Amino acid sequence: MQIYIDGGFYSESEAKISVFDHGLLYGDGVFEGIRFLQRQGLPFGGTHGSPLQIGCGDWIEHPTRLIRSDGSPPGDRPSQRAHRRLHPSRGDTRQRRPGPESLELPKPTIIIIAAKITLYPQESYEKGLKVVTCATRRIAHGALSPMVKSLNYLNNIMAKIEASHAGAGEGLMLNEQGLVAECTGDNIFVVSGGKITTPPISSGALAGVTRAVAIQIAGELGLEVSEPQMTRYDIYTADECFLTGTAAEIIPAVELDNRPIGNGNQGPSPVV
Repeated sequence: MQIYIDGGFYSESEAKISVFDHGLLYGDGVFEGIRFLQRQGLPFGGTHGSPLQIGCGDWIEHPTRLIRSDGSPPGDRPSQRAHRRLHPSRGDTRQRRPGPESLELPKPTIIIIAAKITLYPQESYEKGLKVVTCATRRIAHGALSPMVKSLNYLNNIMAKIEASHAGAGEGLMLNEQGLVAECTGDNIFVVSGGKITTPPISSGALAGVTRAVAIQIAGELGLEVSEPQMTRYDIYTADECFLTGTAAEIIPAVELDNRPIGNGNQGPSPVV
């Protein structure tokens, strides 16, 4: 594993940031996860949205090209499960400017973690995930746009803990209206009668990179994909269900709230 911090490269044991960093103190920052493909050595499907804006009107471009994703020498291709996490925060509070614009810090902290990642055990990909509905709701649009991958990830963590306590591998998060938004770290799709549906972005789902690729490939295969508002009933009565995410890739879900989805097994063949 290699870690880039503000222009320097460090091993896992040597990487450190200031205890005064706004990302640490207040969750004031954002993050992005990018997967690289072995056959191309290129980012899978691009990244979420546009470059990130952190304080002072500065635009921070994705400098992932600066480091090898898994510590391999320059010229080698990243491993198949290579993953890079780009993590900018507003910066060290000791640089704070006096006056009414005191939250504008002149220098953000830029961190990139280069590693290999597998979000779920291999068994879950073979047998499918058990999912439970969480009491913790998705962040409302009026509080913080669900499209922002903020360092303040407490909502998702609380929901993930709920799922873990219930013996499930994932948690389904609803929005304030009780409609399906997404899982704690993945987008959700269902297959019913040969048609694919996924919650719309307006319901609180992240516009995931893998989500977009799944929709694109389904369209190329002639499969109908729609994005209606969804309730848990749509998942309970589906023939199949799968989750998508940069870290998760595509993984089947076979149970929601102790109810089997379809026949309770992974579909006979992947949809995408």
